[in-house]
Amino acid sequence: MVVRRPASKLAPREAPGLSLADDRLLVEAAQKDPSRFAELYEIHFERVYAFIARRVRDRDVAEDLTSDVFHKALANIRRFEWRGVPFVAWLLRIAVNAIADRSRHAAKEVSSGDDPPDAVSDVNLEEIEHRARLFRLVDQLPSDQRRVIFQRFVEQRSIREVAQGLGRSEGAVKQLQFRALEKLRAQMEGANA
Repeated sequence: MVVRRPASKLAPREAPGLSLADDRLLVEAAQKDPSRFAELYEIHFERVYAFIARRVRDRDVAEDLTSDVFHKALANIRRFEWRGVPFVAWLLRIAVNAIADRSRHAAKEVSSGDDPPDAVSDVNLEEIEHRARLFRLVDQLPSDQRRVIFQRFVEQRSIREVAQGLGRSEGAVKQLQFRALEKLRAQMEGANA
């Protein structure tokens, strides 16, 4: 998981309740002073990363594309026109284009049978928000649990491989995974209640 320091007093967990008016004020502030773009980055990073990660399924590529999206957004923030939809929709449009560009370049280099990226009409903001919340919760797990979850589910390693890498028994890794998943499940269900 990518670890960042908050750039503003508005914590990323407050973003789901961000009103359109607040979103617009932040965008207008960034248009006048690009250094204020950091606030938009902090608020929308998890959503954009979750959206991209779901489609490319490669952590390094997802991180590169997420970085590209925010660089393009910053470079073009002055041209952004407010149309009454959340700012994240514009970011996701940039993400779709970045994924498509990457796929086209990869197809030119090697003929691939990969599916094309999902169209922007398939964007489910609620699902993206759910994944972003899950990324934040994983980041808050104790170090050993976080490493086990990352290696098991992102790197898709076996219990044996994780145990060898961490210098732990397979039983200890299973316990760490179980505790982490239980904690994540409880937090996700608590948030939905």
